Amino acid sequence: MLKRILGATFIAASLGTASIAADAKPTDPQIAHIAYTAGQIDVTAAEQALKKSKNPEVIEFAKTMERDHKAVNDQALALVKKLKVTPEDNKISQSLSTQASKELKTLDALDGAAFDKAYVENEVAYHKSVNDALAKVLIPSAQNKELKSLLETGLTLFKQHQTHAEHLASMIK
Repeated sequence: MLKRILGATFIAASLGTASIAADAKPTDPQIAHIAYTAGQIDVTAAEQALKKSKNPEVIEFAKTMERDHKAVNDQALALVKKLKVTPEDNKISQSLSTQASKELKTLDALDGAAFDKAYVENEVAYHKSVNDALAKVLIPSAQNKELKSLLETGLTLFKQHQTHAEHLASMIK
């Protein structure tokens, strides 16, 4: 469990400090890539949960994560296409992907209730981290009003995900 929380903390650090350390806010193309990457990470985690879990509440939660994050990513892709912006890969996106791959591997080694508990705890920590990064780094750094609006809409939705994950975590023993 500590390893999963540390993984999510690493993600928060990646989102929150990598750009600050470089004394430069992420650009809109970088923000678009970071946001899409973060959403895709949760889609992939949900797909893993749908394959591994037998718990109806966890399955329903994973379906919600998959549906909502795909929808936000589809909106993001439509927006960058409309704006004729090419999302730009960057160190933050890369570190998110690397850490997510490690977490998926850790979760893949678990089964049954151990998987369910670890998946949900990771979702709590991940949403806390992503929500914090959205509020403190990505939204304030976004220059385009439509991008900023999409990020704000995402933050509202992802706060609901965090609350749902926290509730589910309190139920899973």
